[in-house]
Amino acid sequence: MSEQTKNPEQEVELNEEISKMQADVEAAVEAADQHAEEEQSPEAEIAMLYAELEAAKQTIADQKDGVVRAAADVDNIRRRAAQDVEKAHKFALEKFANELLPVIDNLERAIEFSDKENETLKPLLEGIDMTVKSFNDAVAKFGVEIVNPQGEQFNPDFHQAMSIQPSNDVTPNTVLAVMQKGYTLNGRLLRPAMVMVSKAADA
Repeated sequence: MSEQTKNPEQEVELNEEISKMQADVEAAVEAADQHAEEEQSPEAEIAMLYAELEAAKQTIADQKDGVVRAAADVDNIRRRAAQDVEKAHKFALEKFANELLPVIDNLERAIEFSDKENETLKPLLEGIDMTVKSFNDAVAKFGVEIVNPQGEQFNPDFHQAMSIQPSNDVTPNTVLAVMQKGYTLNGRLLRPAMVMVSKAADA
């Protein structure tokens, strides 16, 4: 069919279709231009950069907090290690000191139960006494101290009560006699003093 023989209604419909297509194309172009303008808008770019900056600040803050925590952990580990080394230095001789205590006890008993009126034994007893003092001086250099609480108030942290004796001469819980001396090593108890403790006399 030739263009001259087209139906006028068909031409109208064709023109409407063309117009509609042109309108759609123009709308699409306008939307694309508007989208491009929005993407290139300085305000949008500033907002995007500000959001990125805030995210970077938060990341830095998180990393800084992690570094501070790690430094604190390292400091705590270093402090604990120093304390462990200090304790090791202070108490390394604990077992050795405990082995020496019976030797000192035996020397002191030898003096206590010997016949001090016997002139023949006096030089020997003086030698033993000097040996005991030398022992005590030697161990004192390494932090070993004698616990001899005669006349002091009973202290369960350093004394062990072996018996209780009524007495009107001293206040209750006073150490009346020391049966065996105690010892400490740099403040830590090696052996409690064995003592007799007073109590109020019966009325």
